[in-house]
Amino acid sequence: MIKIAIVEDNNTLRSSLESLFNRTEGMRCVASLSNLLNVISEVGAANPEIILMDIGLPNISGIEGVRTVKTHFPNIQILMFTVFDDDEKIFDAIRAGASGYLLKKTPPAEIIQAVRDLYQGGAPMTSSIARRVIQSFQAAPTTIVQDYQLTVRENEILYSLVDGLSYKKIADKYCVSISTIRTHICNIYNKLHVNSKAEAVARVLGPRR
Repeated sequence: MIKIAIVEDNNTLRSSLESLFNRTEGMRCVASLSNLLNVISEVGAANPEIILMDIGLPNISGIEGVRTVKTHFPNIQILMFTVFDDDEKIFDAIRAGASGYLLKKTPPAEIIQAVRDLYQGGAPMTSSIARRVIQSFQAAPTTIVQDYQLTVRENEILYSLVDGLSYKKIADKYCVSISTIRTHICNIYNKLHVNSKAEAVARVLGPRR
């Protein structure tokens, strides 16, 4: 059972998302919040594995909320769910610790699939968002390899993570075992001095700002 929390100030949308998750097999909404004022206590009590979070929230922005949640609950995965598709918001969210980024126009079936992908180790993104992130990587691929001494295969796997592929899909892509992919990813994290997918993306994107 994937336990999900929703942080969304639009009551109608929040209710629809809650219903969507609760009627989907293998998922359950354990918290439904309209703002981040009591996020630490609310999240601590609900103990979700994934948080679907808006950016344009009242009082405290979703990006600041990501930082707060990841500071207190580093194992919780955060999927941004927003109308914002500009580069600054995208990269700020990733740097803050978000592991995925969906636009609100995403169909319900794709939202469900994104949650499953995130739970399984992927980094789901709306295709247009993933394209922008990848283009940012492609602007300086040599620098990425040289600065962090990544091998060609490690660089390919890093791109695959950004493209939203789960460990299993990456393993299938390169015809190797999941344990081999985990070893590569561990090496990538060590070379980048990070501990998560979001931090890996943030470390590489940082110099691009």
